Amino acid sequence: MIVLPAIDIKGGKCVRLKQGIFDQETSYYDDPVFVAKMWEEKGAKYLHIVDLDGAFSGDQINVKIIEQIAKSVNIPIEVGGGIRTKEAIAKYIDIGASRVILGTKAVEDMNFVKEVCDLYPGKIAVSVDAKGDYVAVKGWVETSEVQALPFCEELVEAGVSTIVYTDISRDGMLSGPNLEMLKKLNETIDADFIASGGVANIQNIKDLINLDLYGAITGKALYEGALTMEEINAVLGSTL
Repeated sequence: MIVLPAIDIKGGKCVRLKQGIFDQETSYYDDPVFVAKMWEEKGAKYLHIVDLDGAFSGDQINVKIIEQIAKSVNIPIEVGGGIRTKEAIAKYIDIGASRVILGTKAVEDMNFVKEVCDLYPGKIAVSVDAKGDYVAVKGWVETSEVQALPFCEELVEAGVSTIVYTDISRDGMLSGPNLEMLKKLNETIDADFIASGGVANIQNIKDLINLDLYGAITGKALYEGALTMEEINAVLGSTL
């Protein structure tokens, strides 16, 4: 399993939101590029970057900062947040993103998902952000009528190989990931799942490893010292 430190960018700064609420933020660092290099130096093998301004506006507000990050680190990055056009996908891949994450657009237009998976094989991921059994959209402020599990099945049929699953009720709450749902998804759907939301401590990482997931994202726990990359890498190393 890989563990991806989260770098959420809002107003040019590295922040974390509480349950995805736009004005419930904690600002940790003024310079996201510095943060990216810091996590790489501490042993991260992959970075998860979200343009929060983009998630709410649908525009690539922080693309210049993300380009700087891509040029500053030697590890792969995945990028999400308001990516709803082929042009936006092409832009992020051109600046060095290894994987581009769709959210709202995937819920609205499965044909688009199929098209871009054909254009960029293996480089398109989808973030399934769930409130209960249903998928939330537009920066998590709206809940759709799309159910999470059947939606994941459709994504795989469309060519998506990586799915980021977030239980919004747990995001930024340090309450532990939704292990039951992640187990069900991983056992029934042929995709690489990345768990997001609620990772609070090293036991949570061990629990996710036991589910045989592809990856896990952690943010608040790292930034507040409840979890360290050293701990993470020691556990990951012991499972090799």
